Amino acid sequence: MMDKLAVLAFLSYALTVLAGGLMAVAARSLVRALAGLILTLFGVAGLYLLISSPFLAFMQILIYVGAVGVIIFFAIMLTRPPAGAEEGEARPARQVVLAAVSGLAPAALLGWACWKYRVAAERVPADVGMGKLGEVLLGPYVLAFELISVVLFVAMAGAVLLGFERKRAQ
Repeated sequence: MMDKLAVLAFLSYALTVLAGGLMAVAARSLVRALAGLILTLFGVAGLYLLISSPFLAFMQILIYVGAVGVIIFFAIMLTRPPAGAEEGEARPARQVVLAAVSGLAPAALLGWACWKYRVAAERVPADVGMGKLGEVLLGPYVLAFELISVVLFVAMAGAVLLGFERKRAQ
């Protein structure tokens, strides 16, 4: 019974990720695309919960849904194109087909690799305590941990710079 519930939860989170991704790609409005991205990020947080990583799920929501979502929204609002600009135009069919192929090719390749080289999973994931996670994040992975803050800073600085450039051009 628990296996069926786990599969059902996985499918619902996977569909949430897929639906949000499709919404982000197909949206004509940047704000709606951001809503699709946020839906996808919530689905990924649910997947973290399924592998017994509540800390990673919380960080996914806090950092990506919260911080990155706000920064992208801030950038959209600062660089908003005038009404009737290119954002509202229909995309050519060739561009839609190329986008679909470029999105499906890596997914198919990764799916094939995961299927061909699958590893037997344990029934219950290993429990990693907060102390061990902190030691790893501040030990061998300290550079990657610090680069997250640099990425957020660069995104915010870029949004502000684009906003100032747009104001100067008017």
